Amino acid sequence: MNQIVAIMAGNVWKIVVSVGENIEKGQDVVILESMKMEIPIAAEASGIVKEIHVREGDFVNEGDILLEFE
Repeated sequence: MNQIVAIMAGNVWKIVVSVGENIEKGQDVVILESMKMEIPIAAEASGIVKEIHVREGDFVNEGDILLEFE
């Protein structure tokens, strides 16, 4: 199972995918907010979203798992 992790600490501003959805490499899946900037997090590979580990409004640290796909 592949994982997408936070590249920096911040708040989960928006989750733009849902469980069961097909995602493509380079597609934005989560948008973090840090220091009043929006930071899009993109998929590094294509696959199907299996589990989302965060909710909008959650605080995450760098390296925290945001979602898993295969």
